[in-house]
Amino acid sequence: MNHTFSMSNQIPKFDVMRDIPKRAMVIFAHPDDAEIGAGATAARWSSEGCEITYLQCTTGSSGSNDTKMTSDRIVSIRSAEQRAAADIIGVGEIVVLNHPDGELEANRIFLEEVVYTLRKYRPEIVLTHDQHRINRFQHRDHRQVGTTVQDAIYPYARDHLHFPDQLTDEIKTYKVKHLFFWGSDQPNIIIDVTDSIDKKIEALEKHESQISGLSFGSDLDLHIRKQHMEEATSYNFEYGETFRMLTARK
Repeated sequence: MNHTFSMSNQIPKFDVMRDIPKRAMVIFAHPDDAEIGAGATAARWSSEGCEITYLQCTTGSSGSNDTKMTSDRIVSIRSAEQRAAADIIGVGEIVVLNHPDGELEANRIFLEEVVYTLRKYRPEIVLTHDQHRINRFQHRDHRQVGTTVQDAIYPYARDHLHFPDQLTDEIKTYKVKHLFFWGSDQPNIIIDVTDSIDKKIEALEKHESQISGLSFGSDLDLHIRKQHMEEATSYNFEYGETFRMLTARK
């Protein structure tokens, strides 16, 4: 996949990436993280023929402020919400790892699970949490995911002597081309999501247990749009979604 970058005649902060991958994977800690971090980009790519796979790393079992809620109930609720949101984005399969919410560890067990998923689905681009964000608070699970995904891409999924027991005629080593981190303090690329921002907001609406008061025209809707509009300042499009991109070594 070749890059096609475009700049406005002003001084932009980020390169504009216009390429559409054939396959992409969004790897995230909890239900709703994917749409928060990369929902507009995933929706745009899906609408243009990209095969999107989600890898959800926890069950979301602790995601409630309702003191009467139980873990079993919230897992069921959030699972249904995530599927509904993913359908709006245009996601095909959702792979769910059964780690408890708040208990992710960047250990060999988790690493092996991510490596296997990369080798199986073979995405050109992976999108995930930026584990190096320091200017804002970030959930510990997000940091564990970002670290593990970066390690899984390079060198573990690539090299045949890492987790060789995974390898079969169907599961082979794999080189991811690009890694996109969302929530970064230092993004370096931007994607025009003007035509897909509505899909992001519509998908986020499905996460009712986590995001209350979101609907088209609501204050939260306007806040989300304002953030994406500010990211697109100095570009010839209205809304942008930014990432810190790493290109994997060959």
